[in-house]
Amino acid sequence: MFGSYEWAIGTRYLRSANRSGFVSFVAFMSVSGLALGVAVLIVVMSVLNGFETELRNRMLAVTSHATITGVDGVIVNWRRAQDEAARMPNVAAVVPFIEARGLLANGQRVAGAAVRGILPEEEVRAVGLGARMRQGTLADLAPGKFQVILGSALARELNVNVGDKVVLMAPEGTATPAGLMPRTRRFTVSGIFDSGMYEYDRGLALLHLQDAARLYRLGDSVSGLRLALDDPFQAPRTVRQVATQIDYDGGGYFVSDWTRDHATFFRSIELTKSLMFFIQLIMVVVAAINLVATLVMIVKEKQTDIAILRTMGSAPKNVLRMFLVQGAIIGLVGTAAGALLGWVLSLNVTRVVQGIEKTLGIQFLDASVYLMSDLPSEVRLGDVLTVSAITLALAALATIYPAWRAARTLPAEALRHE
Repeated sequence: MFGSYEWAIGTRYLRSANRSGFVSFVAFMSVSGLALGVAVLIVVMSVLNGFETELRNRMLAVTSHATITGVDGVIVNWRRAQDEAARMPNVAAVVPFIEARGLLANGQRVAGAAVRGILPEEEVRAVGLGARMRQGTLADLAPGKFQVILGSALARELNVNVGDKVVLMAPEGTATPAGLMPRTRRFTVSGIFDSGMYEYDRGLALLHLQDAARLYRLGDSVSGLRLALDDPFQAPRTVRQVATQIDYDGGGYFVSDWTRDHATFFRSIELTKSLMFFIQLIMVVVAAINLVATLVMIVKEKQTDIAILRTMGSAPKNVLRMFLVQGAIIGLVGTAAGALLGWVLSLNVTRVVQGIEKTLGIQFLDASVYLMSDLPSEVRLGDVLTVSAITLALAALATIYPAWRAARTLPAEALRHE
């Protein structure tokens, strides 16, 4: 497409021959503008990707991929259903649970929380909460000992630690001569977990399944079954298949999965990613407009050279190609530099933010608001390629007008005052 002399002259025009070096400066600024716009856009997309992935992983570490609960709130013959569900395709583990509400008290400190009864030896096969224990282990929950594991924020609010006692009050009452009294039981704190999700660290207490059944008077029944799947993204389809398979009496089950339980979170993240992409893309558009101004100034400065080239036999198409070379070089260099800078920053953004927080003594993310205190990042090749392609396209469009204007230069008009 380009001859050797067109390429040589096009690259030569990016370096100003004047002492002031004005053309070289504006060309450098054009490259810097494109690089900065591309880098910022990649970093923003990577942070939002990381936030989405980290949020999903932390949620699944505490909850489950899917749940099956009884229509009336309990599953009686749950062991048979558990065995049948475990044999289904894509099902890695099936664990029973009891889910209820309770009020925890330590002296004058009172806090409401979700109370979950679990079988510790089976729970570790379904979720990753065991790896997020700050103190104690899930195995410390022994039947009949009435022990409880609290989230870190909940333990802090109640001002308790491992070994302390808390009173758990169930919302159901017990008839006594003095009237209807709430059922209460004193539990010993045997562990504290820190999932990194304030919603769960503040609002979840774990009991042994038998202790929870005794407190809430469920007998040998459970609230439902939690499923761990080989492919979590197939949860909506798999949980329905499992529920249909274990529905022996035709009574039906309520089914749910992580994509439904937390759909609002992920929709908001996707919307934020789209909005931030278009907002940050404005920086790239401004850089492309700056590229137009840069090439127009180069054309203005080199009008005499263009006229001489025309008189020596260069056709308008040759002049057009010379300035297309300049735009292509600025676009390629700016995009490549921005992609590299954005990739490096995205891989290190967590450490950079932590360093800034430590130096300035501030915290950018409040866990009670943003559900996590760290700024995660996940750079994806697809995002980098998309941003780079859009930037190159904008740079190519920005090059067309200055190159066309240079090709229309009339030698007589350009040399009239020389």
